[in-house]
Amino acid sequence: MDELEKLAKSLTGLDKVLHEKTRLAISTILFHRGKVDFNTLRRLLETSEGNLATHLRTLEQAGYVRVEKRFVGRKPQTLYELTNEGKKAYRNYLGSLVKIFQIESERTC
Repeated sequence: MDELEKLAKSLTGLDKVLHEKTRLAISTILFHRGKVDFNTLRRLLETSEGNLATHLRTLEQAGYVRVEKRFVGRKPQTLYELTNEGKKAYRNYLGSLVKIFQIESERTC
């Protein structure tokens, strides 16, 4: 397999769920911080509630995110964390990016 074929395979193999920038940002935050509440995610990502909720739902439907609802005092709080499948998908996504950079680096050297 030549370099161009390797590059094409790596690019077409990128996880479509994680490839969207907001979902990738959510996954990165959850991967490094563990459980994070909705308002913290919204603040960090500087996005609307509706936009964030849509992306979180997509990640949840893919099996990448687990949702926990609880009360803190009398206020509801929704926490999100990556599932084992989500962590694996995130690592695989980053691994694919590394391969792409390595192929490009070998080509330009």
